[in-house]
Amino acid sequence: MSDIALSFDKVIKSYKKDIVLDGIELTVNKGEFVGLVGVNGAGKTTLIKSLLDFCEFDSGTIKIFGVDHHDPSARSRLSFLPERFLPPYYLTGRDFINYMSRLHGVDLDDEQISAMFNMLDLDMEVMVKSVSEFSKGMAQKLGLAACFLSGKDLYVLDEPMSGLDPKARAQLKKYFLRMKSQGRTLFFSTHMLADVETLCDRIAILHHGRIRFLGSPAQCCEKFGTDNLEQAYLNCIED
Repeated sequence: MSDIALSFDKVIKSYKKDIVLDGIELTVNKGEFVGLVGVNGAGKTTLIKSLLDFCEFDSGTIKIFGVDHHDPSARSRLSFLPERFLPPYYLTGRDFINYMSRLHGVDLDDEQISAMFNMLDLDMEVMVKSVSEFSKGMAQKLGLAACFLSGKDLYVLDEPMSGLDPKARAQLKKYFLRMKSQGRTLFFSTHMLADVETLCDRIAILHHGRIRFLGSPAQCCEKFGTDNLEQAYLNCIED
C-alpha cells in the first residue's frame, strides 16, 4: 500500500493565455503536514480547486490516496474548508453541524460537539443562532469544527487561520499537533510563515505557477542563506 496521500504530476492549468499552474509536481505523504505558501495570485487556491475537481486543468494527473481525483470515492477520506468560508445564512449552527455530519457519514453527540467547540473557543450557544448573526471568526470556527468532527484521514484547508483571534489560533495549532500524533495528514495554504515553521514537515513555495522550493523549513533557511524563514521565503521568490 502506498504511503502517499496526495500526488500532483506535471499539472498545468491556464486561463486563456495566462499559465496559472506550470507543471506542478508535488507529493504529500500520509501523516505529513505540508504548508503551501505564495503571494496573492500565485495559484494556491487554483491548485486546491484542481485537487478537489472543482475546476479542470489542461494536463497532468492528481491522485488522492492513489485514486484519480476525478473519482468521487477519492475524496471520501478527506475534509475540506475553503478560504473565506461562510455557511448558508439561513441555517443555525446546529443545522449546519447536523448537515455536515450526514455528508461525512458520522454520528455526533453533544459531548463531542461541545469538546470541539471548546477547543476552538466557540460557545455552544451558536448552535441555536442563525448563521446570519455570526461574525467572520465564528463562521470560520464553525467550519473548522465541522471539518475536524468528520474524523477523516486528510484535511485540505485554504487559509484555515483566516479571521481567527489569537486565542483560537493558538488552540487550533495545539489541535493540529494532536492530529499529527494521530497520524492525520494536513495540506493547507497560508500566508503565515510562523505557522508553517511551527507545524509543518515541509513547505512548498508556489511562485508564478511553479513550485520554487519543497523541503523542511530548516532546509529552506539553509538553501537561501538565512536563519529566518520569512527572509528565506523572500530570497526564494526574488531569486
